[in-house]
Amino acid sequence: MIFILLGPPGAGKGTYSGKLIDIYKIPQISTGDILRANVKQGTELGAQAKDYMDKGLLVPDELIVALIEDRIKEADCKTGFLLDGFPRTVEQADALEFIFKKNGLILDKVINIIVDKDVLFKRLTGRRMCKSCGANFNIYTLPPKTEGKCDKCGGELYQRTDDQPATIENRLKVYDMQTSPLIAYYTKKKMLADIQASTGSIDDIVKNITEVVGKK
Repeated sequence: MIFILLGPPGAGKGTYSGKLIDIYKIPQISTGDILRANVKQGTELGAQAKDYMDKGLLVPDELIVALIEDRIKEADCKTGFLLDGFPRTVEQADALEFIFKKNGLILDKVINIIVDKDVLFKRLTGRRMCKSCGANFNIYTLPPKTEGKCDKCGGELYQRTDDQPATIENRLKVYDMQTSPLIAYYTKKKMLADIQASTGSIDDIVKNITEVVGKK
């Protein structure tokens, strides 16, 4: 089973991915995780990526795609994998299609998580992270037992700078600009399925996704 999970910042992709990989017994693959792992391990591709990152530059598509190709060749991907937030552009989608063909892989489905803008704002502006252990909370939907303190380790909670209203507005605009053509791309290939996630429990939304993706 191979599928892609698309969705704007605050859509809950990380939460749904965590449950989906348990259901399908496949790994979750995200560019951020791959970049961090390769930089930490000191791989050749990781060193190239680090050079861009250290200069504050975006890592080029060709390097990201090369990292993705290396990752999907690992043993834990033999029965499938979930791509979280990649591809982000049509150019990346074309490159991904090429490496799938080269490696004899078939993309089963692309899930597009849809969340109303006001709901996204509430989720993102309410998000808090622990400075010590990195645990996530939300003052609206998942508040800590003690205000400002992590339930897990007692560490201090803080709001990320990219969760400020002005920054969120820009992030959502960028996502819309990048992803609208990508949604059209996969719709044309009859691979896209929209999942409404503005309301409903996490388990209900995950169930909706599994019904669309199916079982293998």
